[in-house]
Amino acid sequence: MGTVRPIRYMGDPVLRAECDKVTTFDADLKRLIDDMFASMYAADGAGLAANQIGVSLQVFVYDCADDTGRRHVGHVVNPTLVTADGELLDEDEGCLSLPGLRFATPRHAHAVVEGVDMTGEPLRIEGTGYFARCLQHESGHLKGQLYVDTLKGATRKEALRAVRQATWSS
Repeated sequence: MGTVRPIRYMGDPVLRAECDKVTTFDADLKRLIDDMFASMYAADGAGLAANQIGVSLQVFVYDCADDTGRRHVGHVVNPTLVTADGELLDEDEGCLSLPGLRFATPRHAHAVVEGVDMTGEPLRIEGTGYFARCLQHESGHLKGQLYVDTLKGATRKEALRAVRQATWSS
């Protein structure tokens, strides 16, 4: 498997920049994806975007279940969130870049991401429930967004206060 790399926390500029498209599909990309899986598992996560380990490329990995309990494991290179629809669910969400914090976050119950795999072959991934939440969350990371950016009102204020008080906050 890959090498565990340190997770970047909110406040690190790499998390706020839009990631670059992958243009070279080689052993370095495979190694990055292996390292991302190793890092995600070591941190007990369900998804991880490349910028969360300091690499500003459009790649994310995932290992999570959908609303029927079916487990989905994979990666997407140069993903585009093409559909986020269905019921808007306001459920707890966390992020490896904001460790220990969870807040009710509105996400659609269904999502579709299109991109390619590590060899450049086209992919279309469809998810429901928690897996749809994961697809939307990781796609946002690659645009320089964190889940707290989607929060509104009192929940947003509470989240930002918790970030300021967190021991990992810079």
